[in-house]
Amino acid sequence: MSNLPLEVSRRRTFAIISHPDAGKTTLTEKLLLYAGAIQIAGSVKARKASRHATSDWMEIEKQRGISVASSVMQMEYRDCVINLLDTPGHADFSEDTYRVLTAVDAALMVIDAAKGVEAQTLRLLEVCRARQTPIITFMNKMDREVRPPLELLDEIESILKLTAAPFSWPIGMGKEFGGVADLRSNQVRLFKAGEDRRTDDEEIIEGLDNPILAERFGSAFEQARSEMDLIGSASPEFDRADFLAGQQTPVFFGSAINNFGVREILDAIIDLAPPPGPKPAIQRVVEPTEEKFTGVVFKIQANMDPAHRDRIAFVRVASGRFTREMKLVVSRTGKALRAGSAVSFLSQRRDLLDEAFAGDILGIPNRGALQLGDTLTEGEELQFTGLPFFAPEQFQEVEVRDPLRFKQLRTGLQQLGEEGAIQVFRPYHAGPLLLGAAGALQFEVVAHRLQHEYKAEARMTPSKYKMARWITSDVPGEVDRFITGNANRVAYDVVDAPAVLVERPYELKAIADLWPKIKLHTLREHAGLVFHSNLAQAG
Repeated sequence: MSNLPLEVSRRRTFAIISHPDAGKTTLTEKLLLYAGAIQIAGSVKARKASRHATSDWMEIEKQRGISVASSVMQMEYRDCVINLLDTPGHADFSEDTYRVLTAVDAALMVIDAAKGVEAQTLRLLEVCRARQTPIITFMNKMDREVRPPLELLDEIESILKLTAAPFSWPIGMGKEFGGVADLRSNQVRLFKAGEDRRTDDEEIIEGLDNPILAERFGSAFEQARSEMDLIGSASPEFDRADFLAGQQTPVFFGSAINNFGVREILDAIIDLAPPPGPKPAIQRVVEPTEEKFTGVVFKIQANMDPAHRDRIAFVRVASGRFTREMKLVVSRTGKALRAGSAVSFLSQRRDLLDEAFAGDILGIPNRGALQLGDTLTEGEELQFTGLPFFAPEQFQEVEVRDPLRFKQLRTGLQQLGEEGAIQVFRPYHAGPLLLGAAGALQFEVVAHRLQHEYKAEARMTPSKYKMARWITSDVPGEVDRFITGNANRVAYDVVDAPAVLVERPYELKAIADLWPKIKLHTLREHAGLVFHSNLAQAG
C-alpha cells in the first residue's frame, strides 16, 4: 500500500503562462529535456520541419507554430513527480488557460526580457492572483538585446504588483551575455550557446568577488556587480509565506533556446513550489491526504488520436489514491464510471495508468458521460467550484457547405463545445447554430478542426449578436416566462443553459429594468449553473 502523505508531498503541479512568443513552448521542451522525459527537443520555429514541439500536437499548431490547446506532461525529477501544463499564450484561447489554472498549485511566468510585461501576461496574472497562485518568474531571451534587468524588476512590481526577489542576476546581454550569477550559492554559471540536446558541461566560477570575472567580462561584469549590490540592499529577502500567497515572485534569468537557466527553474519548482493543497467544494474543503479519491474534470479534448476519434477528460486528482478499475461516481448525474483505460500524458503520448495521487493529472476516455467541471468521487456527493466559462465577445453563424455532412457538423460542434474550444449556442427558435468566442482565431481553429477531424466543411458568417448573458432566477417559473417573452433572442449552450443574446449593450439594461427577477450572468461555472455574483452583472 502506498504511503499517501509521502506521495502527495512528492507532487508538483504547475502551469507555464506567458504572452505569445515569450518562449513558453520552448521552455516547456527544455524542462522535459532536462528532466529526462525526452532526448531531443522539437524545433518550434521550423514549422515545416519533421520535428515540432512535443507540447504542440494539434495539426494546426504544427502548421502555424502556435499553441492553441493546453497540453499535459508528467515527468520525474529529483524523486518528485512533476505535472506540467503548457497553456495557450494567444489571448483568443485564454478561457482554456483560465480553466487550466484552476488545476495547478503554482505557475511559471515566462517574460520576454526584450519586451517586458505584456498584455496577456497581465491578464493571466490577474487570474493567478484571484486564486493566490504562487508564481515563479523566468526572464527569457537574455542572449538577445533586452531591457535593463533593473527595469524588468520594476515592471514586475509596478505593473504586476508583485514583489520581486531575484535568485539570479545576468552578466551582460545579447552578444555580451556572459552568464548569470547565482545570488544564493555565490557562484557564476558561464553562458554557452545550447542546442536541442541536454549538455552537462557547464563552466562555473566560484565567488562573485572572483577577479577572474572582471578580467573576463570587463565593464559588463562591473555593471552587473553594481546592480547586484543595489538589489542586495534595496530588494526584500525571499519570504516563503508571501510567495505562497501569490504576493512575491522569485526571479530567474536565462535563455531557454540555449538551455541556459533551465536546470535552475526545475530545481526551483521542486524547492519552492508547494505540493497539492486543500481544494474547496460547495459542501466542504477536501484535503489532499484524505483516503477517498476525489477529482475534477478541468479539460476535455477531442481527437488527440485522430485515427480513433477519441475524447479525453482531463481530471485533476484532488485527494486520495486512484487505481485502475476503481469504481467512480459522477456527482452531477450520480452515475457510475469505470476508469480502466485511464492514462497519464506526455503531450500526445499516453501510457496506461495504474495509480495516481493528489496533484496528478489523469486522462479518462469519455463518450459524453463527463463534462467540464464534473466532480468524480467514490460515492460522496461533492461539487468542486471555480471552473469558469466566460460570456463570448464575438459571434458567428455556422452552417455546413454540404448538407449531407450536417450530422458530422453537429457531432463536431457538440464535441468541440464540450471541450470548451468554442461556445455553441442553439437558438430557441429554429435557425443556424451560433458560435461564440473570445477572439477571431478561435473561429479559424474550429473551422480547421471541423474540416480535418470531422470531414465537415463549415460556412461561417458574422452574426448580428455582439453579447450574451446566461439567465437565472430565484423565482420559480420566471426563466420560462422570460424565454417565452424573448424567444427570438434566447439560445441554449452545450449544457442546455439558457442565455439571452443582444446586439447592443443598452439592451442588457433594458432587460434588467423590464425583468427585475431575472439575473444576467457574464460567467457560468459548470453544468450546475453556479455563478460568481461579483461577475454576474448586466453590463
